[in-house]
Amino acid sequence: MSDRPTSRLLALDSIINVVLGLVLLVVPSRAIAVLGLPETDTFFYVTVLGAILVGIGLALWIERGRTPRWRGLGMAGAIAINLLGAGAVAAWLIVGPLDLPLRGHIVLWAVVAIVLATAVGEMAALLRPQS
Repeated sequence: MSDRPTSRLLALDSIINVVLGLVLLVVPSRAIAVLGLPETDTFFYVTVLGAILVGIGLALWIERGRTPRWRGLGMAGAIAINLLGAGAVAAWLIVGPLDLPLRGHIVLWAVVAIVLATAVGEMAALLRPQS
């Protein structure tokens, strides 16, 4: 990909997804406890979410260094995932019956803010006139 700012945004988005995904995938119980997230009696959904986030992160990384032979997840797809993911978490925080400690609320609102900021940066890069 020739556009350096776009490539950097995709790389940042990729790293965020892979790191969070690996944490959820490798140590789901510890991640839930440390982050103050809702407790669960099974780690099935947490590890599946972790695997999905790692997959999205890898697709973004591939797109960042796109060559004619390899295509990953494009900028528009990254924006859609970020907006929907942040929106779903924000909706749960606002209207959902979450019994979380203050730390959990802070962590989740921070995730919403980071993901939304990433989406806004990606939208700005996507809408920027090409020279």
